[in-house]
Amino acid sequence: MRSKVIMGILIIVCFLLQCTVFDVISIAGITPNLLLVLCVSIGLMRGRKSGMFTGFFSGLLIDLFFDPLFGFNALLYMYLGYFSGCFCKIYYDDDIKVPLLMAAGGDFLYGVGIYALQFLLRGRLGFFTYLYRIMIPEMLYTVIITLLFYRIFYAINYRFMNTAMKERDSYWVLK
Repeated sequence: MRSKVIMGILIIVCFLLQCTVFDVISIAGITPNLLLVLCVSIGLMRGRKSGMFTGFFSGLLIDLFFDPLFGFNALLYMYLGYFSGCFCKIYYDDDIKVPLLMAAGGDFLYGVGIYALQFLLRGRLGFFTYLYRIMIPEMLYTVIITLLFYRIFYAINYRFMNTAMKERDSYWVLK
């Protein structure tokens, strides 16, 4: 129960940071995707199920406040959290290279999903323009933010949610 409350608070704080502080420090209208970093980090540290739920509720917040197409971001973030949770058992949590690659790949896939379902279906065919003006700068900015925030998420995970980790690593608990 404690880990779910902390996870909810973490999602809300990251959402507020992304919508307020990161809008102020945006470069050329590009803001980093902190909620994607949270989904990838939680998925890598805690597994598929936690990554999926974190992604769903993060995307749901974005859908509620910003997107006219309800459920689209929730679906994308949920898949990204689940996919990053698939790598939970095969890497060390304190290594920063895998979260950086997962955040870059996740942001790229998120950008392709946004382009395909919100621009391409409307007849806007400028993929390469969208790629080098929006997707690549956002991906680089998100990777830089991942360098800063992954250690914070790592510390919160092992400080406040350690009991859930013991349950996850048990062979007696079915997944």
